[in-house]
Amino acid sequence: MRKAIIAIGGGEIRTRGTATIDREIIRLTNKKSPRLLFIPTASSDSERYWRHVQDYFGNLLNCKTDVLLLKHEPPSQKKIVEKITWAEIVYVGGGNTLLMMRVWRRLGVDKLLRSAYENGTVLSGISAGAICWFEAGHSDSMSFSNPRNWNYIKVRGLGLLKGIYCPHYNSRTRGVPRRKDFQQMISRTGGTGIATDNNCAIEFLDGQFYRLITSKDYARAYRVYKIAGQTFTEQIGRQKDLAPIELLYRPSRTSADRWGKP
Repeated sequence: MRKAIIAIGGGEIRTRGTATIDREIIRLTNKKSPRLLFIPTASSDSERYWRHVQDYFGNLLNCKTDVLLLKHEPPSQKKIVEKITWAEIVYVGGGNTLLMMRVWRRLGVDKLLRSAYENGTVLSGISAGAICWFEAGHSDSMSFSNPRNWNYIKVRGLGLLKGIYCPHYNSRTRGVPRRKDFQQMISRTGGTGIATDNNCAIEFLDGQFYRLITSKDYARAYRVYKIAGQTFTEQIGRQKDLAPIELLYRPSRTSADRWGKP
């Protein structure tokens, strides 16, 4: 059974800004009217966000939609299992990643989503809803609790995908640029970072890097990594076929040769 994840860097479903990406999410189910479960934990179960998803995915893109509300009055464990099992697509909304991951782990949603992935449910989401599939992510979660005095932080995800992920790479939170701060994070922590601009998504199939999907011409994706104490940023090229996941994280030959790395 095919396993698929689409991680979206940012965009507005309210204005149909990610339509190209969202149609690919639906296509992956091989269904004309797939069952889509929206999980808005990161936005504290925003009712307005849910209405936009219903209108967009339900009315415009012909999905059967449902929502899993977890923040204020969580449903029973049985109901949570039923909703996640029902879904052919899980779409996770943006917002406070740290809050979302804490709620998921407390309620066991993290384990249920891993099982859904293994069983062929298409996993997708935007911003916080993209970070969650990776080992960790560059998050502005602290800005929600203290908007005047905060820093970007690294938040642990589900680990279905390798690396540290940064959404909104070409954007800012409360005037603080993502790009520069993410580069500094990788410089401090090491490892490989994967970043996408708004309106850019990375598609993974069966644990392999498949392709980039963009809904705006300017949107790009990047790898950020550290070699011999120096941090590099490189644009990720577009794939024509499935490629080993390592390819996504591999530095260019130019940088590797420069520092004598394999």
